[in-house]
Amino acid sequence: MKKKFLLFTLMVGLNVMYAQEYKKQIKGNLLFFPVHIFNIGYEQVFNKHWTGQTDILISPWKSFYGRHMLMYMGHLEARYYFRQALEKWYVGSNIGVSIYDLQKMRYWNSDKYQEGFAVMLGCSIGYQIKLTERWNIDLYAGGGNVQSFYHGWYKNKYPKQRYDSARAWNKSGEWMPFRGGAMLSYKF
Repeated sequence: MKKKFLLFTLMVGLNVMYAQEYKKQIKGNLLFFPVHIFNIGYEQVFNKHWTGQTDILISPWKSFYGRHMLMYMGHLEARYYFRQALEKWYVGSNIGVSIYDLQKMRYWNSDKYQEGFAVMLGCSIGYQIKLTERWNIDLYAGGGNVQSFYHGWYKNKYPKQRYDSARAWNKSGEWMPFRGGAMLSYKF
């Protein structure tokens, strides 16, 4: 009976010690916040090296310096930490989707803009800087392949008129950066 009680106490003690480790993080991007673009995330530890993160980015600007810039983006990412989860260097693999009404950079000096959606598949690299026991800064950058489906419109034509000749969707595929920043993270 004493052995069973001792074993039970040991198992409960180890479980409590394991449960007190920080296994989750919530985070917000410090670089985008000053221009009112919201990028928030949640990261969950799976084991010693692996975590999963989900994040969203919302650019609520219907117009930014006269350019369309309304965008909603979401990502799921698996991360591998070389040392230990939520500490120092990591690499990640991600998939994401985006819905947008924006003016691509090459059209900034024109009256054309694009509305559509995209699917993204890529990777990232990052580093967690420990500030305190619970606070980190997550520096990261990433990119990959983006497959976009969109309609091209003239900005100042009423009723709305398309500038492209596609019957349904224009399609484009590019390799480009689509993630990055400095996330202030809180572990719990």
